[in-house]
Amino acid sequence: MATNAIEAIAGERRRVQLAVSGVSKHFGGLCAVEDVSLSVAAGSITSIIGPNGAGKTSLLNMISGVYKPDTGTITLEGRDITRARPSEVAALGVARTFQNIALFGGMTVLDNIMLGRHVRMKSGILSSVIYWGLAQREEVAHRARVEELIEFLQLQDLRKQPTSALAYGLRKRVELGRALALDPKVLLLDEPMGGMNQEEKEDMARYILDVNGAWGTTIILIEHDMAVVMDISDRVAVFDRGRKIADGTPGEVQRDRAVIAAYLGTRQERAEAAE
Repeated sequence: MATNAIEAIAGERRRVQLAVSGVSKHFGGLCAVEDVSLSVAAGSITSIIGPNGAGKTSLLNMISGVYKPDTGTITLEGRDITRARPSEVAALGVARTFQNIALFGGMTVLDNIMLGRHVRMKSGILSSVIYWGLAQREEVAHRARVEELIEFLQLQDLRKQPTSALAYGLRKRVELGRALALDPKVLLLDEPMGGMNQEEKEDMARYILDVNGAWGTTIILIEHDMAVVMDISDRVAVFDRGRKIADGTPGEVQRDRAVIAAYLGTRQERAEAAE
């Protein structure tokens, strides 16, 4: 029985949960993403790396519904979400954080994270107005989940603080909490460690690993810190000038000639590696 259970878990983690197929996105004459395909296994951590302007954030914007691809398809658990609105994608279990922190500065830590529960609320306007029945039970349940996340992220002493008063690293942590409040199947993290000091990066990496390990959340991560990427990722996709030039395990990517050229080589070496 134990062996069967382990095999079932391993099989689930190998299942493709999110598939991007031949996706391109243009803004006028600028090609942000060109013919990119990416398969993300359930329960995995996939990192997307590349220079600034390589198309990484544009890809996340297409997955989350903010942008619509010019070509190609995006499927979540076999369901086509290529043209889905951001609210529809969120309702299907995809949450994200942003490169630039997008919190409500005048609201408390608790209230900002509570906002992440809105797509899970089922009560109608009438029951919410009179605060009775379903609305009351929902408020209690959602508040309990938010308190769990506050404890998980070690924000207990700051729960009533306005987020504008917090240090940068703590605001990044609150934004992660708001995304987790959706109870996502897939979590998109756009440079969650950008601007952090080394201690803050280590804390964030630990939270990401804990979310993935404890809850089985599939994570797609954009990050520039290569030490972190290589340490926590199951797979790494490398972008350069809108195209995916490599995709594999951290070890495979580190040895890839095109990746070495893109990061370290001259323009001529980059061109030769791309041939």
